Amino acid sequence: MLRPMASGYSLARKTGPRILSLAPSVTAILCALGARRSLVGVTPWCRQVAPVRGLPALGDCWRLNSIEKAARLRPTLIVGSLPFHPDTVGRLLTIPAQFVALNPRSLRDIEADVATLARLVGRIRAGAALIARMRKGFSAIARRPCAQRPRVYAEAWPNPRISSPPWVAELVELAGGIPALPSGTRVSDQQVAWSRPDLILLAWTATGDRARPAKTLAHPLWQSVPAVRNRKVFVVSDELLNTPGPPLLEGAREISRILQGLCGAPA
Repeated sequence: MLRPMASGYSLARKTGPRILSLAPSVTAILCALGARRSLVGVTPWCRQVAPVRGLPALGDCWRLNSIEKAARLRPTLIVGSLPFHPDTVGRLLTIPAQFVALNPRSLRDIEADVATLARLVGRIRAGAALIARMRKGFSAIARRPCAQRPRVYAEAWPNPRISSPPWVAELVELAGGIPALPSGTRVSDQQVAWSRPDLILLAWTATGDRARPAKTLAHPLWQSVPAVRNRKVFVVSDELLNTPGPPLLEGAREISRILQGLCGAPA
């Protein structure tokens, strides 16, 4: 989703864009591109990104703290992500700035987002280099497959129970596992039981590494599930799997380490 920049802000192109980032992935990509200085505001969920601590945190495309504060930052480019709330985006569109909403589903989509943001901030070469580094890192992980591919259930939220996004399924496959359930969708407790995963990964959205494996291990329907019976339930920090950008490379390495430990092979 792209809205042209209002003519009153055209002079900003001479000094570089003033960017309001409303998604952690956008912030992570921009920082990796060397465009940190262009950021004028972020979301509270970006606070774990050290280079942006101290910048105003205004919310996201679902809930914005104050449209007035956002306008006072004089952004020339606002970048968010789906899903968004129509009312919130409607208010954002009253600001005379270019608006972009990203909606990646796959690693290829994420590469396209990197290229798009690189173009918008005038760092096309940096974008190409970042994509190349990510591909090289993912390829290195793919060269260490498990002898026996374990079935993996990755969870983004426990209530309602939601499986991790599609790009996480790709990371699981890269690391040598098999996704046990469809990704990025609501699943039932019974579906998890029927899928019989060998390994469960908990990366609950906006919780950091504070997911609670004890609840998973105690679930009455899952006591015969191999992952629960063998106590193979692991917490992966939220930002490493739910941030569709450069953090996924470390997330993939973490999944690989866990799977290699399960397979009994060196990571």
